[in-house]
Amino acid sequence: MSTASTLVQLAASLTSGAVRVIDLTQTLSEDTPLLVLPEPFGQTAAFSRQEISRYDERGVAWHWNNFTVGEHTGTHFDAPVHWVTGKDLPANTVDALPVQPLIAPAVVLDFSAECAADADFLLTAGHIVEWEAQHGAIPAGSWVLFRTDWSKRDVEAYTNRAPDGPHTPGPDASAILLLIDRDVIGFGVETIGTDAGQAHGLTPPYPAHTLLHGAGKYGLQCLENLDALPTTGAIVIAAPLKIRDGSGSPLRVLALVEG
Repeated sequence: MSTASTLVQLAASLTSGAVRVIDLTQTLSEDTPLLVLPEPFGQTAAFSRQEISRYDERGVAWHWNNFTVGEHTGTHFDAPVHWVTGKDLPANTVDALPVQPLIAPAVVLDFSAECAADADFLLTAGHIVEWEAQHGAIPAGSWVLFRTDWSKRDVEAYTNRAPDGPHTPGPDASAILLLIDRDVIGFGVETIGTDAGQAHGLTPPYPAHTLLHGAGKYGLQCLENLDALPTTGAIVIAAPLKIRDGSGSPLRVLALVEG
């Protein structure tokens, strides 16, 4: 089949609904939860906007806003340069990274029941190997999406902060090393960060950021609707804004699924 006919067939399947588009993106607003770091570290900016005009004397026929947002606020993309381990890699910023891999197959690791029972659940290499025994090896170049159903929580339960810091699920180092060995394109989660809330106490600290970005891999945070995806067979489109020297950006993450 030629490339042209492949694209025509895809377009027809999208039009007919044979291929559906599922939005994996949380709405970005003034209510979007933020990652809060302990003092004295710098903090990411919350989303805010200022109206420029709304069909009035400031602009009689148009409505538009200025907005401010951090690179890592809401559903967002982490480039390798975001972490010190990836700072010296080539093409490590959002404007320089290759775009072909950003449209890639996805696998969904569903550990939502385990996370409901334990907010500090850690995904391990053993969990992934068990998953592969049932569903097949994770293909190279895939997005690996960690389903926790965390996006279904209200804001307070979503951030789940306590005096010792947030309590949210994430991977341990063994899981990330296995995904790097599988040569995935990146790792996506429903929580604010790719690491667990208590990942500062792991070895190494923050293994998703430290190991993934050191290996030139990408992160996706604050996803939703992972329960609407098949375990395998979806295609994910996750292209960040082309910010010069950007360490990441908010983005719209879309999945293509059959049926």
